[in-house]
Amino acid sequence: MGLNGGPHFKPNPSISFFTICESGEEVDRAWNLLSDAGKVLMPLDSYPWSDRYGWVEDRYGVSWQLSLAKKGLEDPDIFPALMFVGKQNGNAEKAINFYTSLFKNSNVELIARYEAGDHDTAGNVKYSQFYIDGCRFGAMDSSMSHAFAFNEGISLVLTCDTQEEIDFYWLNLTEGGKESQCGWCQDSFGVWWQIIPSTLSTLMTDPDTAPQVTPP
Repeated sequence: MGLNGGPHFKPNPSISFFTICESGEEVDRAWNLLSDAGKVLMPLDSYPWSDRYGWVEDRYGVSWQLSLAKKGLEDPDIFPALMFVGKQNGNAEKAINFYTSLFKNSNVELIARYEAGDHDTAGNVKYSQFYIDGCRFGAMDSSMSHAFAFNEGISLVLTCDTQEEIDFYWLNLTEGGKESQCGWCQDSFGVWWQIIPSTLSTLMTDPDTAPQVTPP
């Protein structure tokens, strides 16, 4: 889902979209389109974790990690990947455990950690995959100096069927975090969420109810 947020909320690499491609040709095609007028964060090349991988920020500031699927081991997919930097560096595993304990149908699939001699803090999360309510996510720590952190530029949208669900997730996600307006909140790890009723899209597209649910 995309919204125009004006100059205040800009996407950054703290949340990127990890894209597993079926073929090298698919990786190259996506790379050429996304890097056009964009910015290369990690060159498209062969790495220990993938024979064809690159990290790029497109012309709109959205970040993508493109990777060739490992034959027989991975299916093509696109999922958000969270990078914990600055004061949140080292909190990736805590966040993963919190999210998977909060939501039903969630589990941790993989956590790989940096070892002594790697180019980061030993014990930090190098790469991980986990599921929140059946949706795939990735997460990692980075001890490098970065001029960005989680912000409203990319948020996670949580739709709820009942007021009880809204209250439950709002109270748990804002504990140690921050409340904002229109269903937006920030959790204790700095990640932004939108907690909205599942009927909102219907209400906003109905000319009779739209004025009542849309801010002036």
